[in-house]
Amino acid sequence: MKTRAVRLYGKKDLRVEEFDLPPIKEYEILAKVVSDSLCMSSYKAAIQGCDHKRIPDDAAEKPVIIGHEFAGEIMEVGSRWSGQFSAGDKFAIQPALNYPDGPVGLLGAPGYSYQYLGGNATYVVIPKEVMEMGCLLVYKGPGYYPASMAEPYSCVIGAMHANYHIRPGTYVHDMEIVDGGKMALLAGVGPMGLAAISYALNREGHKPSLLVVTDIDQDRLDRAAHLYSPDYAKERGVELHYVNTAAAEDPAAHIKAINGGEGYNDVFVFAPVSKVIEQADQLLAFDGCLNFFAGPADTSFSAKLNFYNVHYSFTHIVGTSGGNTDDIKESLDLMEKGLDPSGLITHIGGLDAVPEATLNLPGISGGKKLIYNHLEMPLTAITDFRQLGEKNPMFSDLADICDLHGGLWSVEAEELLLSYKHES
Repeated sequence: MKTRAVRLYGKKDLRVEEFDLPPIKEYEILAKVVSDSLCMSSYKAAIQGCDHKRIPDDAAEKPVIIGHEFAGEIMEVGSRWSGQFSAGDKFAIQPALNYPDGPVGLLGAPGYSYQYLGGNATYVVIPKEVMEMGCLLVYKGPGYYPASMAEPYSCVIGAMHANYHIRPGTYVHDMEIVDGGKMALLAGVGPMGLAAISYALNREGHKPSLLVVTDIDQDRLDRAAHLYSPDYAKERGVELHYVNTAAAEDPAAHIKAINGGEGYNDVFVFAPVSKVIEQADQLLAFDGCLNFFAGPADTSFSAKLNFYNVHYSFTHIVGTSGGNTDDIKESLDLMEKGLDPSGLITHIGGLDAVPEATLNLPGISGGKKLIYNHLEMPLTAITDFRQLGEKNPMFSDLADICDLHGGLWSVEAEELLLSYKHES
């Protein structure tokens, strides 16, 4: 079986190549990958190369396939797994394996560490450890992109599960955000911030009563308010405010004023910016939890924190990176029940677009970049479909469908796009 894939050889060295996959063994699975969503973690891996903790030291000789937010269809099942999986099953993968005998020990992960498994490929061989760790997950919902988006969505699920609060007079840590509490998402209208807004409003239980979302980009704030309006939130029992802090003389005071001058139980930071972290620290209520969600590339990154409050006001800080298998199962369950993550997606492209898009990801505006691996297509903003449709009827048809869905991607758009192209 031949595959086309984006392989990493070293720092900033990504190549689209065609090569043969080995025949699967009785404990492996052959799969077709349909879609993958580009992640900033892949950008960091591509920039750092073998210095990245998940990239094997011998990647130059044994290049790895990048991409870890992927979905597809099982093609062939080794005999060991024939009672658990079947050809034709749609799937997603939890990339955080924590498997001690993986390519780089516990840190080995699809999309970073494997020669024959990653999201930016047409076909892959899934090794035994993925199944042994329960990380190959059948998806029974519509389309493929919701299953691709289940992995990034699971990261915000895990973040909210990871927050904790301490019962007064005890040393017991109650995990989770405060149910009915006050929450702030700072720099919160990027792709992961949008996922956090969506989850906070649509989850069952442990919703905030007040949610304040900040940013310094008014266009992004307006798009978030269009996707998840205050009225939409109110229907779900949440008071929602969007705040542009760019012109605020004292952003923390301004945000506190929305809560009657009081602090917030749960504060999430979605950008690795020292001033934003320090602002979050100022917002914490008694026993408030600050979740530093944004992962910095700078190993010496730091910010000031008020340790007087750590001691006397019991404030605390956590950092989360990815979700666990239960988180992605929860995410997939939400997708199967009809939650549509299309609001996070702003660009569509084919496999050939991946190297350039990955290496320039921080500089590409918008939300998630969704790749269809069996297509050749430049990375294209959904908002450009109509103009491109003047010369290409495919984009005109896609624009018509997206307009029917409020300018968003959809299962119908996915089906049309895949029908227009010949698969490799």
